[in-house]
Amino acid sequence: MRKIYIAAFSLVLLASCAKEKSSEPNTAFEQYKKNFVDALWQHFPNFAASSGFHKYDGILVVNDAGMRAKQLAFAKDNLDSLARYDPKTLDPANFTDYKMVQNMLQSFIFEINEMKSWEWNPSEYNISGPFAEILNGTYEPLSVRLRNISRKLEEVPAYYASAKQNIRNPTIEHTELAIAQNTGGLSVFEKDLPEALRKSGLSANEKEAIARKSAIAVRAIKDYIDWLRQLKNPAPRDFRLGKTLYDKKFEFDIQSAYTPSEMYDKAVAHKNELHRKMLVIAEKLWPKYLGSTPKPSDKKQLIRMVIDRISLQHTKPELFQQAIEKQLPELLAFIKQKDLLYIDPSKPLEVRKEPDYMAGVAGASISAPGPYDKNAKTYYNVGSLSGWSAEQAESYLREYNDYILQILNIHEAIPGHYTQLVYSNQSPSLIKSIAGNGAMVEGWAVYAELMMLENGYANSDEMWLMYYKWNLRSTCNTILDIGVHTKNLGKQQAMDLLTHEAFQQQAEAEGKWRRVTLTQVQLCSYFSGFSEICELRTDYKKQLGAKFSLKDFHSKFLSFGSAPVKYIRELMVDKR
Repeated sequence: MRKIYIAAFSLVLLASCAKEKSSEPNTAFEQYKKNFVDALWQHFPNFAASSGFHKYDGILVVNDAGMRAKQLAFAKDNLDSLARYDPKTLDPANFTDYKMVQNMLQSFIFEINEMKSWEWNPSEYNISGPFAEILNGTYEPLSVRLRNISRKLEEVPAYYASAKQNIRNPTIEHTELAIAQNTGGLSVFEKDLPEALRKSGLSANEKEAIARKSAIAVRAIKDYIDWLRQLKNPAPRDFRLGKTLYDKKFEFDIQSAYTPSEMYDKAVAHKNELHRKMLVIAEKLWPKYLGSTPKPSDKKQLIRMVIDRISLQHTKPELFQQAIEKQLPELLAFIKQKDLLYIDPSKPLEVRKEPDYMAGVAGASISAPGPYDKNAKTYYNVGSLSGWSAEQAESYLREYNDYILQILNIHEAIPGHYTQLVYSNQSPSLIKSIAGNGAMVEGWAVYAELMMLENGYANSDEMWLMYYKWNLRSTCNTILDIGVHTKNLGKQQAMDLLTHEAFQQQAEAEGKWRRVTLTQVQLCSYFSGFSEICELRTDYKKQLGAKFSLKDFHSKFLSFGSAPVKYIRELMVDKR
């Protein structure tokens, strides 16, 4: 799961478009986009900073009723302005930009008027991340960044006061997450900021003033945490969205050519296909790992027994991060050897321990720089196993055994998220870069796993069996998410799906259940994006015939930025 601001538009204040008309529709629309983005950053500085635009780092937006009214007004004004353009008169690149901006605006209105997560999700209120990003940045001298932090700190009490006013009948799960993440985020102000002040060249008076403001901010955070702990909530909201809200969110977030019901059916069919392939390999590997042990009549149990033996091959808890770091150069060398894709060697990637303020949802993620900060580091965040019991750590490491750890690194780093997001930042379309579609981004990472193995990476029966097990994860993510939020799938049914159908370890299944209670739709992005990319590659190959080149397909596909796959299809195959 990537911890980047791909879905952040649900909180954005949007801008009105250019009023001038042009005889050339594309020229007018290009001006519209420029004005739109300029105003977007003014009203959502956190999102601007995550994209590498730091002019408004000193602003902290307070989510109150007045702000939401302005959000709605701007969104509706922009939809009216978009209606002045006929998308059929725009070139392919602008056509997709038009559709992405339109989807964003409609999604924004949906989030405020119908989704209303600002009422029931207390974890949406957490200032630690934006402050940490400023502290960790290298785009301006430390003194400049600290002065922006100083201005930003002034609004922290109002920020949390508004949060308390907004929240009503929150879910239990999101309340617990908010307490944990805000508590973890205190280290940004109690440890990281004082250290930065000591290193800075600010005057003693400036340092003292920032320290005072930080102390006030810390009190506001702790007060919010205490308020959540003591909140009387006799009728908490169910974390499940229900079919009506879920279907709408799926449409806006995934932007798929398929409905949730259609995607659910595709996932179930793919799960059954994977089971058939896994059985063939498990039967073949049985003598190697289980010798003369009698085979069970239950075929899934047979697969599980082989997987369990292979899963005993894993690293040690204290070497988990080192094992990840060691594999990245090997992946890069394979891609170069096979000439699968160009990867810019000048874009740095650093593996780091997952920051405390990001903990609680997923164990590995990518934090990528935005299009304005293209030369900044990309961080591969790795969850720490310190403090885990021996049993928990062993379960986790069996899940991320020596084979699956390689697939994880393909997914998160090379040629998965890290590589795709470098390409996205190079896209000539700023809209596609900043309005990245999560299903395309996650779908590419899942596709990259299959593509690497198809081309012979670490080829063995064990690797293919573990790949199919891993691919079951993204497939069952879709079944789980749609099942839980629209079909009232319970925890025990979910655990049976994950442990018996997807062969996951108990600790991994428990983590996935937690994730489905805290997020909605995002778990569908992996399989939906993957399946549509595979369909596109098949059709593109048919279209080009003998002229088809895998490297050419990859380069062309990634060149369109993080646009929804259905729009990339229009540019590559349908040729609107």
